[in-house]
Amino acid sequence: MNTLPKFVIGAVVALVLIIILLLNSFVTIGAGEGGVLFRPFSGGVDTNNIYLEGFHVVAPWNTMYEYEVRQKELKENMQVLSSNGLDIDLEVSLWYHPNVNKLAFLHQQVGEGYVERVMQPAIRSAARSVIGRYTPEQIYSSKRDAIQKEIFEETTLILENKFIILERVLVRDVSLPPTIKDAIERKLKQEQESLEYEFRLQKAQKEAQRQEIEANGKAIANEILNASLSENILRDKGIDATNKLAESDNTKIIIIGDKDGMPLILGNQ
Repeated sequence: MNTLPKFVIGAVVALVLIIILLLNSFVTIGAGEGGVLFRPFSGGVDTNNIYLEGFHVVAPWNTMYEYEVRQKELKENMQVLSSNGLDIDLEVSLWYHPNVNKLAFLHQQVGEGYVERVMQPAIRSAARSVIGRYTPEQIYSSKRDAIQKEIFEETTLILENKFIILERVLVRDVSLPPTIKDAIERKLKQEQESLEYEFRLQKAQKEAQRQEIEANGKAIANEILNASLSENILRDKGIDATNKLAESDNTKIIIIGDKDGMPLILGNQ
């Protein structure tokens, strides 16, 4: 039975090893991802280079860790306390993504579980801090936007130097105990009705003032007119009117009064 020479066997083994090494040296980082290279024999995490999506050649004994750097969403449901100690069920969403330029530091200092280690504690702490400054009525009615903004600002502050970019915080739902919610809604309805009554009352008062001003204006005008109308002026106006009537084509009889000279019109109509 013929056997292969030892050098042939050795060459085959060497070729297989080379192929394996070469295959392990080629790394493709997918779309929307970034890479962090770990060099076990030369300094650990490579913080000097940024590995973006595409094809990369690395030494086979090094390891490339891949992170998604697209915008991501983290939803959190939590129970927090209002300023007067009532339980509030809160649902929030965070829009965020790792800082691709600092991805190596994120991997080195926080690791792949950064959502559980950093993101969740940050949003929970910020939400409890902010909600604790408001009453249930403020949370339910008028302060929703302000609360959302404050949670974003406090979460951003906590995540400072954590190599994560927080884009937005959304307060999706606020749930109060049913009895508290019903009481707030009744109060809001009463306040709305009170505002409507005040509006109607102010409108009526303004209309009364307008009528009073209009009446006063007419009275003053009449006083001025009466003061200016003397007996001679009235007689002259009567004569002018008589002349105009006399020139009209309509059939009529004009009688001039004996005493004041004012016309009396008699017609066929």
